Amino acid sequence: MAFEELLSDPVIQKYLHELVGPTGMPVAAAPPDGEVTDEELAEELGLELNDVRRALFILYENDLASYRRVRDEDSGWLTYLWTFEYENIPENLEEEMYRLLDALEERLEYERTHEFYLSEPAGIRFEFSEAMEFDFQCPETGAPLEPMENDDLVEATERRIEELRNELNVDVTR
Repeated sequence: MAFEELLSDPVIQKYLHELVGPTGMPVAAAPPDGEVTDEELAEELGLELNDVRRALFILYENDLASYRRVRDEDSGWLTYLWTFEYENIPENLEEEMYRLLDALEERLEYERTHEFYLSEPAGIRFEFSEAMEFDFQCPETGAPLEPMENDDLVEATERRIEELRNELNVDVTR
């Protein structure tokens, strides 16, 4: 898939933004064809060199960029030539979705197996054991802790898990 197609997808834009942040987004959103130095990118994009290097390193850590080093024969200086490898984005996103699925399944199990109490004035939720330690009174406001139903949260989590499983074609008995 061409860079332009990938970068026009809002999901991929959001993914890149989450990776490199707002200061690195111009680097991530403007991958050149072929190799480029960090200095060339900084000059072309009008960015600080450190911001460009930070973005390139994050892309490198996520297998979305690679580099090769070239030593200048006269000065001995090393130059890093960067290449963007955005063809790895779909695979990375799928891995992220699996991580999210695992986290949601763990959270669902936690929500199903714990009893909660709420301090309405403070907006703080306590597990049963914590509520018991505080004699069912909020440590911040002194208000009584009330039993809290989490059925809506459990149902929303179950729906999201089902959506992710459908997107990933994951069997429910995984």
